[in-house]
Amino acid sequence: MPAEPKLKLTPSERRASVALSGLFAARMLGLFLLLPVFAVAARGLPGGEDPARVGLALGMYGLTQAFMQIPFGLASDRWGRRPVVVFGLLLFVIGSVVCARAPDVFWITIGRAIQGAGAISAAVTAWLADATRSEVRTRAMAMVGGSIGLSFAASLVLSPVLVGWWGLSGLFWTIACLGVICVAVAGWVVPAAPRTDARSLQGVRPREVLAHRDLLRLNFGVFALHLIQVSLFVVVPALLARTGALDARDLWKVYLPVILVSFVLMVPAVFMAERRRAHRGALRASVAWLVAVCALLPAASQGFYTLAIALTAFFAAFNVLEALQPSLVSRVAPPAYKGLALGFYNTAQAAGLFTGGALGGWLASHAGANAVFAGAAALAALWLAVTWALRPLS
Repeated sequence: MPAEPKLKLTPSERRASVALSGLFAARMLGLFLLLPVFAVAARGLPGGEDPARVGLALGMYGLTQAFMQIPFGLASDRWGRRPVVVFGLLLFVIGSVVCARAPDVFWITIGRAIQGAGAISAAVTAWLADATRSEVRTRAMAMVGGSIGLSFAASLVLSPVLVGWWGLSGLFWTIACLGVICVAVAGWVVPAAPRTDARSLQGVRPREVLAHRDLLRLNFGVFALHLIQVSLFVVVPALLARTGALDARDLWKVYLPVILVSFVLMVPAVFMAERRRAHRGALRASVAWLVAVCALLPAASQGFYTLAIALTAFFAAFNVLEALQPSLVSRVAPPAYKGLALGFYNTAQAAGLFTGGALGGWLASHAGANAVFAGAAALAALWLAVTWALRPLS
């Protein structure tokens, strides 16, 4: 078929996709390593027995990320992706060092705030969009999404081992080293990509980008997706442990195959969407699949294997949506303001992560796990209605 060669990544696109996926994976591994062990390991520090302080230390990263995504995205539009990404990664390294040397939980909280201030997700995603053609961009975004999923699975295995070897301080030094590796990749490995000077786009203002209806629909989508994800993980780990008679330290044995199988299921869906230029249809189908999975979770959660299958189905849809949505944002946004548009998108994502934890915890404590599942299904159904109004790509 004549269109087939166009769907292959060029050497430059492949190098950019692999390098930026590796950068994302190393940075996210540095963040994920903390999640499984911090609440326990922090007990050896002053303030570590207070759940509120521990929760603030964990959440502070997301709070500063939410504030800084838009400024970093806009800065990358004006001054280029590479310098902004390197600067953000240096902040991440500095924050990690502050955490490694922290005498108490208060200083870890300060270090986490500095880590989060290096909000480079929008700039990295815009860099990948700059470096790839629209025909293969979703595939490149899927590589990033897959690398993040694998980082999450790896963190569940590595985190307890590293803390056992070197303690919490050693874990933060490991995270700092991962940040240094990311600086090297961003500075010397990722190829430069052409960019458009924001001043050259006549008649388009940043406020118009932030008020763009289709971009707002996609921003709502990523907010809903991550709210659902985090709210489910408020209750799902305990259900897996109870139905499977597992210790918390053994949950990685469930998460690892779930992530790997869901990634395998995601790949053909992404390829089909690109081959048929059916991104909008794939988005709707994936959200509809999410509605069905969340609606079936109350029944599936009664047994270990049915819950594991439902979790795999959830992550299959989640991975497709993680690839499709930023790709669509980069296509819908004016070329000169891709970084700004993706900054707004990543701010919505961070808000979803924070809201999912707070709302999921409140629902679980007041009405139980089934209320969390029902709320997730209702939000996914609302998202499907919002997505239905998305206009076809020109």
